[in-house]
Order: sequence, then C-alpha cells, then structure tokens
Amino acid sequence: MIPITILLAEDHRIIREGLRQLLLSETDLKVIGEAENGRQAVSLTSQLCPDIVIMDVSMPLINGIEATRQIMQSTFKTKVIVFSSHSDDVYIEQAMAFGASGYLVKQTDTMCLPDAIRGAYHGSPFICPSRLSPPSCP
Repeated sequence: MIPITILLAEDHRIIREGLRQLLLSETDLKVIGEAENGRQAVSLTSQLCPDIVIMDVSMPLINGIEATRQIMQSTFKTKVIVFSSHSDDVYIEQAMAFGASGYLVKQTDTMCLPDAIRGAYHGSPFICPSRLSPPSCP
C-alpha cells in the first residue's frame, strides 16, 4: 500500500511533534516534511508534492489562509486541511473559498485527524465543527 504523504505546517514545534507522533501509528499515512511558517509551507509543498498539507492558520511570514491560496493556485494534486484554534465562520469561509479541502479545529478529538486526512485525500471535504451539528469526525 502506498501511504498518503503529509506536510505539517505549524509554527509551534511541540504541536508539530505531537501531530507527527499521532500520525506515526497510522500505517497508511506518512509525514514527509514539516514547515514552521507559511512561506516555508508553500516552498516545501512545491518541492515535496505531498498529498495533504495540514496548515495552521496563525503562522509567521505568510498566514495559513494565504499559504493555502498560494498552494491551491500552484498545484492540483495537493489538498490542504486547515488546522486551527479558530472556529469563527470568517476563517472557515476564507479557507474553503481559497480551495481548502477541510477545516479542523484543534479542540477536536485527536483521532479525527487521521480520518480527516483520509477523507480529504479521497475527495470528501469537511468542516469541523459543522455549523449544523456538534464537532465529530468526518
């Protein structure tokens, strides 16, 4: 089985390391790179061509929403899941308008992330929290 490749774009090292550890236990998922700012996320996406980018919203140099826009303009293969502590509709709407395949709040259960990655990879966009129901895995 060929794993789904992932780039983690998060400016807080401890969160990146936690995400990487969480995903290590998933045999069908593989972290191939890490970015600590938005500019690096765009550059590494171009170099590594991951299937999925997990993108924090609040990042230095280029914020995650703008980085998502740039990634979506430059590639058709890579999908972006915005991963944020912000659950405001404004952030969700902007991310989705720029082509994000999903929006996952950091307060969501940890086991939702692998399912969200698989869903985005297979073309099932999602928003968590849903405006229609309580937060749950896609």
